[in-house]
Amino acid sequence: MNTRKTSPKTQSKTPRKPPPKLTNTPTKRKTQPPTQRKAQPHSTPVCSRVYHQTEQCARLADTPVTNPHAAGIDVGDTTHWVCVEATPDGSEVTREFFAHTPGLRQLVGWLKACAVTTVALEASGAYGHVLYLTLLEAGFQVVMTPPHFTRQIKGRPKTDKRDCQWIQRLHKHAMLPSVFQPDDATHTLRDYVRQRANLVRLSAQHVQRMQKALQLMNLKLTGVLGDVTGVTGLKIIRAIVAGERDPQVLARMRDRRCKHTAQQIATALDGRYRPEHVTELRLCLKMWDAYQEAIADLDKVIAEQLKSMKQKTQLPPLPKQTRVRGRKPHDPRFDVREALYLATGVDLTAIEGIDAIHALTLVSELGSDFSKWPTVKHFTSWLGLCPNFKKTGGKVQSSRTRLGKNRAAHALRMAAWSLIRSTSYLGAYLRRQRSRLGCPKAVTAAAHKLARLVYHLMRYGEAYVKRTEAAYAEETRQRQEKQLRRRAKELGFEVRKIEASTPTDEAPTT
Repeated sequence: MNTRKTSPKTQSKTPRKPPPKLTNTPTKRKTQPPTQRKAQPHSTPVCSRVYHQTEQCARLADTPVTNPHAAGIDVGDTTHWVCVEATPDGSEVTREFFAHTPGLRQLVGWLKACAVTTVALEASGAYGHVLYLTLLEAGFQVVMTPPHFTRQIKGRPKTDKRDCQWIQRLHKHAMLPSVFQPDDATHTLRDYVRQRANLVRLSAQHVQRMQKALQLMNLKLTGVLGDVTGVTGLKIIRAIVAGERDPQVLARMRDRRCKHTAQQIATALDGRYRPEHVTELRLCLKMWDAYQEAIADLDKVIAEQLKSMKQKTQLPPLPKQTRVRGRKPHDPRFDVREALYLATGVDLTAIEGIDAIHALTLVSELGSDFSKWPTVKHFTSWLGLCPNFKKTGGKVQSSRTRLGKNRAAHALRMAAWSLIRSTSYLGAYLRRQRSRLGCPKAVTAAAHKLARLVYHLMRYGEAYVKRTEAAYAEETRQRQEKQLRRRAKELGFEVRKIEASTPTDEAPTT
């Protein structure tokens, strides 16, 4: 290794300071007055945090006990941590149980031995679903609460054992709200309807792949047909898969209700049939047919479930309803409107915009007992369709609607958007709100109005009275006139209506 020596000329000529002498005398530190002494970093926030935690714990301890025989469960994938108030033998009040079926039996047996009557657990998706149903079947009062209501106090160590103790402590003082849970029959119907929605969504992916294969073969079938899975589209696609290539022969399969002529369809079907694209079209069509068979089987199960939910009271016959559009491939294979009417006693499809699929989704998600929401405001707030005000210091910081993935709210939004060309009262309301607020907010406002109609119809059985667009226009004009008179009175003016002049009152012309 080459080392470079420093020449004497380049070395510094400043003499080095001698090392300090080590003595036994203590060194004197400079002291500052108390007013000038700097505080240690993070000392004040830590003290305030500890004080805040102590204050919260003391406030919680002073809260009266509402559920003396309460238990709290921290749900997990492999194990569940359970905490009770007291055990009969004085042993540890916190235990861990496995999440498999024998472990759930041991958990239920231990809760009964500890005289537990009510249990609280976090709504943690599929982890707590089996546990929730098991506790209900065992006769316990179960409260499934959102996770953000069971958060620990900031600064405390977080473990599964401490979480179950905190949940039990909050539930003992009745400080945990419960999420909405339908009855057993509605719960089964909800699972069936959600499975059907998943099958429809998966089948739609294969429809998109069929459209892509047609585009790669330069077949402009989507340009002359609104739906490739309709009567004309399926006939043409099945013929192409079977080996037919003549555009004129394919165009003769046109249905009489198709808007485009046979010549236009034949021009669009003059393409390039490559074998790999035909194979993709054939396989996607095969998968789509398989999904259609699965949906048909599930429709039979849903029809039987709705028949089991049929009310025992005698209902008047349901009036006939004219069909607005033709039948689609994903439409149920049974009379959904009749089945829902016999199960709930009301006709939700009488409201403009709500068709049979939307009504089935609403009943499966909400059930028929709307007394769980005390008022219509509670119902719309739970759906997330009303403004969520955040006000501080006398100022409104935000009024946006609450975010969420409520399937019932999504169905109401879809029903509201279908009113964009409706000549009804609700259609006029949606178009006016869109001109004022924009499309997204207008759809939410119209969905909010639909939710109020659904609540009054399901809770009190109030008949829905249809109103026309002219009635809404007259109501809007009267409201504007009232506001104009009030504003003019505040400014010291008087508004007088101009009477229409008659031909006799006009001055003669010379």
